[in-house]
Amino acid sequence: MPAKTSSLVSLPEVLPKIFEQAQVSTANHKKNFVALSKLQLDAALHTESTDDGKSLQLTGEKIFEDLFIGMVTRLLTVKKGTVVVERVVKFIAGYITFIHDKDANKQLTDNGDEEDSLSLRFVTRFIKFLLKGFEAKDKNVRFRVVQIIAEIIPNLDEVDDEIFQPLHEALTERAEDKEPLVRMHAVIALAKLLVAADEEGARETTDLLVDILKFDPSPEVRRAALINIPASEATLPALLSRTRDVDTTIRKLVYSNVLEQLGHPKQLTIAQRELVLHNGLGDREPAVRSAASNLVASWVDHIGDLVAFLKSLDLAESKVVEDALQSVFESRPDIFDGVEFGDDFWRELTPERAFLARVFVDHCINSKNDARLESSLPVVTALAFHIQSTYNNLVNQIEANLETRLFEGEDESDKETDLADMEFVMGELLKLAVNLDYADEIGRRKMFALVKDMISHDILPDTLLSLCLDVLRILSPSERDLIRVVVEVIHDLRDPGEVESDERPDGGDGVEETPMPATTPARPPKPPAEMSPQERERADAIDLRCLSLCIGMLERVNSSFEENSTLEGILGELILPSVQRKEPSLREKGLVSLGLCCLIARGMARRSFKLFANQTQGSQGPIKLRVLQILIDNYMVHESQIFVDPADDKLINFLAEALHTEESAKVQAVLGTGLAKLMLSGMVSHDKVLTSLFMAYVSPDTASNLELRQCLSYFFPVYCYSSSANQRRLQKIFLPTYEQLAKMHSELDEDEEMVKPSQIAMLLADWTDPQKTIKVNNQEVDQTIHVDLAIDILKALFNKDMTKDDKKVMCQLLGKLYIPDDVDIDKIRSLKLLVNNIQSRRPLRDATSKNAFARFDGSLAKRFAAQLEGFNEEDFRKLEDLKELFEFLDDIIPLDDDDEIDVVPAKGRKRRSESVATTTTATTADEDDYGGTPEPPSRSSRKTPAKRRRVSKSDDDNDSLDNTDTSPPPPPRSVPRRAAATRKPIVDAVPDSEEDEEDEDDDVPPSKSRYKSR
Repeated sequence: MPAKTSSLVSLPEVLPKIFEQAQVSTANHKKNFVALSKLQLDAALHTESTDDGKSLQLTGEKIFEDLFIGMVTRLLTVKKGTVVVERVVKFIAGYITFIHDKDANKQLTDNGDEEDSLSLRFVTRFIKFLLKGFEAKDKNVRFRVVQIIAEIIPNLDEVDDEIFQPLHEALTERAEDKEPLVRMHAVIALAKLLVAADEEGARETTDLLVDILKFDPSPEVRRAALINIPASEATLPALLSRTRDVDTTIRKLVYSNVLEQLGHPKQLTIAQRELVLHNGLGDREPAVRSAASNLVASWVDHIGDLVAFLKSLDLAESKVVEDALQSVFESRPDIFDGVEFGDDFWRELTPERAFLARVFVDHCINSKNDARLESSLPVVTALAFHIQSTYNNLVNQIEANLETRLFEGEDESDKETDLADMEFVMGELLKLAVNLDYADEIGRRKMFALVKDMISHDILPDTLLSLCLDVLRILSPSERDLIRVVVEVIHDLRDPGEVESDERPDGGDGVEETPMPATTPARPPKPPAEMSPQERERADAIDLRCLSLCIGMLERVNSSFEENSTLEGILGELILPSVQRKEPSLREKGLVSLGLCCLIARGMARRSFKLFANQTQGSQGPIKLRVLQILIDNYMVHESQIFVDPADDKLINFLAEALHTEESAKVQAVLGTGLAKLMLSGMVSHDKVLTSLFMAYVSPDTASNLELRQCLSYFFPVYCYSSSANQRRLQKIFLPTYEQLAKMHSELDEDEEMVKPSQIAMLLADWTDPQKTIKVNNQEVDQTIHVDLAIDILKALFNKDMTKDDKKVMCQLLGKLYIPDDVDIDKIRSLKLLVNNIQSRRPLRDATSKNAFARFDGSLAKRFAAQLEGFNEEDFRKLEDLKELFEFLDDIIPLDDDDEIDVVPAKGRKRRSESVATTTTATTADEDDYGGTPEPPSRSSRKTPAKRRRVSKSDDDNDSLDNTDTSPPPPPRSVPRRAAATRKPIVDAVPDSEEDEEDEDDDVPPSKSRYKSR
C-alpha cells in the first residue's frame, strides 16, 4: 500500500501505484478506495486565493482530478477482453460509489448542502471528460467511455442537472452506434437514467429502448435491453414478445429473469399468461422449455393451489393449459403426489376440477403409474353415475335456456355461462372415460348404455358427440358393432315414428337400470314437399345431427366399405341426398361423409371424382376447402388404383391448375400442402406440379400467405436433398422456371416485392447440388446433375433474346456449380465446345458476364487439361455421342456487331409472355389438364380495381417442362444451314461501349395469374 501523504508533490507518484494495484486483483479495491479518498481529501485542502481575494481556487482538487483523468485516459484505447482493464473500470466505478456514499452520509449527519460537495464536483468533471470521447473515431474509445458511464450511473442517487441533458443526448446517439458493444452499454446507461428523467423524457427513452429491444440486429444489445428495461404496463408487451426471439438465450431470459421478477401471475392478463405458456412450453430448445416449466411451478407456489391456478387461465379456449399442468406434474413430483380425489371432489365437479382429474389420469397413463391411477379414481360404475348426473344437469340447463329464449326472447348471460361450464365438465369426463379399465363387465355395460342413450338425443351438443363416439369405440367389441349401433341411432333419429318393443337386442349390452329397447319400423316419414316450414327445419336439424354421427363413425372405421353392408343404407338414404341439397351446411357434411366413404371404398372413389371436381368449381368457402381435402386424401390412400395411367392423371392436373388460379389463401395453403405431400411421398412426379409449387413459393401474390410459404420452405430442401432423382427433376425445370420468374420480376408494380432473379437462381442451384444429397439405403448419388445444368445454361446463353441481366446471372452461376473431378469425358467435351462457340458466335458484351465466363472457362481448362489435350472440334464431330450437340451448334447464326441488343419491354398493355427462349423444340401440348376452371376475377383487396393477376405463361402451355431438350429455338430469319467444314473464320464482335437502355416501368396493371405452370 502506498505511503500516506498529503503533499501535492508526491501525488503524481502515489496515484499511479494505486491504479497499478487495482489492476492486479479486485481483492484490494476497498483498501485502495480508502487510500485514494484520503489523497483526494488532502489535495482538496490546498487552495489559492484569487487576485481580488473574494474567492478561492481549488488548486489541489484540480491537480488530483487531472492526474485521475490521466490514468483513465491510458485505458480508453484498449479493446474489449483485456482483464486488467476490466478490473480498473470496476475500480473507477467502485471509487465513485465510495466517495458519493461517504459524502451523502456526511451531509446527512451535518445537515449540510449537498449541491457543492467534493464528490459531486469530481463526478461532474469526470463525466464531462468522458462525454468528449462519445464522438471519437476509435471504436475502442467510444466503447470504453460508454462502458464507464454505464458502470457509474447505477451507483449515483441523482445526476446534476448541468450534465444530465448532455449525457442523455449523447447516450441516445450512441444507442445507434454501428458497434454492438457501444450500443449495448448505451442501452444499459439509458435504462438507469430513467429514474432521474422527467415524465416526458422517461416516455421518450422508454420508447427508444423498446424499439431497440424489438429491432436491434445484435442479440447482445437486445439482451441488455431486455434485462434493464423496467417492466410496466407500457413495456410488458414488448418484453413478452421476446419469447419468440431468434436468440435462445434471450428467450430463456424472459422466463428466468423478467417473468420470475414479476412474481405473481396476476400482473399479466389471461391472454398474456397463455402467450407466455404457449411460446415457452412449445419452444424447440430444452433450456427454454425448462425455464418455462420452472416459471409455471413458481406460479403454482404463488397461488397456492392447483385448482386456483387453473382458474387463472382460460380452460375453454386455451390449448396450452394441459401442457402447463403436465409440466408441473413432471417438474414438481411433490405437487403431483399431493393430488387427491375424494368423494366430495366428484360430487361437486367444476371445470377446473374435471380438467385436473382428466390431466392427472393422462399423466398417470403416460408415466405408466398404474398404482397411483387405481388408488385415485373411483370404479367404472360410480364414474358412470357421475357422468349420468352431469349429463342430466346439462340437459335440464339446455331445456331451461330454451324456455327462457321462448318466453323471454333472450338468454341470460349467467345461464349461458353455467351451460358452457357443464358442457366443459361433461367433455372432460368423457375424455377421462376413454382411458378407464373396463374389465368390470357391469361397469362396461352401464357406460355403454349411457353413452348410447346420450347420442340418441338430438339435444346433446355437437362438441360432445365425437367424445361419446370415442368412448363407444372403446366399449364396442369390433368396428362392425360400432357401425351397427350408430346406424341404429341414426335410424331412430330420422324415423321418430318407430315404436318400442319389449325385446332386448342381440348382444346383451344393456343393463337392468337402463334398458336398450328394440324398435320396429312404423309408417314411412312424410315427404319434404308435404312438410310445413317448422317440420322441414326440424328434419334438417335431425339430418345435420345424423350426418355428424355418420362423420364421427366413419372417421373411426378402418375396415373396407364392402365389409360393412350396413353402410349401404346410410349412403343411399342420408349421404347422397344431402350432397344434392342446396343448404351449404347439409351439403358440406354430406360431401365430407361421402369422402370418408370413398377412403374405404376404392370403386366409389373412382366414380365420385367428377362429382368432387364439379363441386370445387361451383362452390366457395368451406365447401371448396373440404372438397379439395377430400380429393387429396383419397389420392394418398388409393394412389394409382384410381387412375391406372399416371400420364393421364386428371386429378393432379386439376389440383395443379387450381393452385395458381385460386384466390383464397386458405385454399392455396391446402393445395400446396397436399401437393407437397404427394411429391415428397413419391406418389406424384409431375414436372408441372413441381413448377407450380416453386412458382407459388416465390410469387409476390403469395407473400402474405405464411402457411403456404412455411410449408414449401420445408418441402423443397427435404424433397431435393432426399433423392438424386428429385434433384434431376428440378434441374430439368430449372431454366424454364427461372425465365418465367425473371419476366415476372421485371413486370412488378412499385408496391410489390419479390425475390431477385439472382437469388432464385442460387436457390435452385443449391437445391440441385449433389454434394448435399443424403444417401439412403446405399442409394447412388448422381454427381453429374450440375454438369448437365451447366450444359443447359451454356445452351441458353446462345439465345440472342436473353437480357443482359439474365446473362449476367447465368454466367455468375456457372462458377457456383459443382463439377466433379471424375466425370464422363463426353460431357467435358460438350462443355468446352459450348464455351468455345459462345466466344466465337455469340460473344458476351457485358464486362461482368465476360469476366465470370472467362473464370469458368479457365477453371474448366485447368482442371481437365488431360482430357482436353489435343482438343479438335473437327475430330469430335465424327463422334456419335456428340452428333446432337453439333446439330444444335450448326443452327446457331453468328451475330453482327450490332445484332445483340438488350430487350426492352414494350410500352403499353402487358401481355402474356411469348414462348421462353430456352424451351426450344416444339412439343405436343398437354391438353389432359382437368378443364373448365376459368381465370378468377380480380381481387377486391388490390389497390387498383382494374388490376388482374399477371399471366406468365408461354404459348406452349406447359409443354416445355416435359421436354428434356433445353436448346434454343432456331432464329426467326431464314438462313441456310452452315456446315462446320466450310465455315469461314469469324471475327469476334467488339463490345459496345455504351450501356444498354434501362427497362422502363409499365403502368398497365398485369393480369391476375402470375405463376402459370408451363
